Amino acid sequence: MTFERSLVLDRLGAIPLFAEVAPDSLERVADLVTEFEAPAGHVLVQPGQPGAGMFVLERGAVAVELPGRTIELGPGEFFGELSILADGIVRTARVRCTSAVRCLAISRSDFAELLRREPRIAVSMLPVLARRLAEAQG
Repeated sequence: MTFERSLVLDRLGAIPLFAEVAPDSLERVADLVTEFEAPAGHVLVQPGQPGAGMFVLERGAVAVELPGRTIELGPGEFFGELSILADGIVRTARVRCTSAVRCLAISRSDFAELLRREPRIAVSMLPVLARRLAEAQG
């Protein structure tokens, strides 16, 4: 394993969403993700657009701009997951970088495969999804 690969695995393992994933499965996650960086002010997600993937923040912060309020997310948190859980769902929020960020992106098809192989990831997402849905209704 290369030094770079080891760093990616360490960073993945430090993200709460992937913290309980077995080491061999974490290798599969590393194979699926694309890392990228974006500057402050960059818009990552626009409402009304079809979801093509989800994002996990490694570094930096984003503002999730919903009608009537804004939610701040930081390292270890994820977004964009609702629109990739089922076909035909579009993005509901604008997500803008409030600082320079480093993110992991996982495509819709890769995410579906990841959940099939690692259902524990879905289980770890459920409390966050439930909280977000409750906040959206209240």
